[in-house]
Amino acid sequence: MKIALMDSGIGLLAAAAAVRRLRPDAELVLSLDPAGMPWGARTPENLTERALAVAEAAAAHSPDALIVGCNTATVHALTALRAALEPDLPVIGTVPAIKPAAAGGGPVAIWATPATTGSPYQQNLIRDFADGVPVTEVPCWGLAEAVEHADQTAIDEAVAAAAELTPADVTTVVLGCTHYELVAERIRAAVRRPDGPPQALHGSAGAVVAQALRRLGARPEPEAGTEGRVTVLLNGRQGALPAPALAYAEGRLLQQAAPVR
Repeated sequence: MKIALMDSGIGLLAAAAAVRRLRPDAELVLSLDPAGMPWGARTPENLTERALAVAEAAAAHSPDALIVGCNTATVHALTALRAALEPDLPVIGTVPAIKPAAAGGGPVAIWATPATTGSPYQQNLIRDFADGVPVTEVPCWGLAEAVEHADQTAIDEAVAAAAELTPADVTTVVLGCTHYELVAERIRAAVRRPDGPPQALHGSAGAVVAQALRRLGARPEPEAGTEGRVTVLLNGRQGALPAPALAYAEGRLLQQAAPVR
């Protein structure tokens, strides 16, 4: 089994690591766009063009499924990606975990990139899945970029700024950008209120990987004694994981099977 993941940068690490934990025997193709990142600042048309190029580079390696490991690309490019690649290659988008977050009943905050915050796509998800639970959309200026470069000071500053915009009564935070899952514990610490209950965090990596395995009819049970290789594509050319990936546990998990530049 071979699963491809695509993103502008290392935000796909969270889902790639989830595949690795569930099915270490699966081969992985990680297709990145270092020449065009970040995608969030681009027009929807330009973002879609770049996402298609990154997806087609991954598709050339004949994966069994393609995970769009980026919320913003899912918002703007998923329809075009599916039109171009399905039914031959199943394409699985990354959707903010609003429904399971709202099931807890408390006020919810969605941390997302400015490009996704307030978008019709996210507004529709809130309308369809929040089930009447109060939801605050929190734009996280610069956080994805800081995570991408493993800039620890910039991460702390961006997390603190977003925490200031998060209402004090929020009990659940949805991580609406895959990059944010790489610093989930720092986000949890920032939104924790004195004498208050610990906030629940909901990412998307586990759910999107489970959906990919369902689409393939595969169980989360590895073949004994096997470990799939990891291929890294940088704008279509085989390369190595960016060095900042090793600042995160997810990147280190993949390190043994993929070179790092």
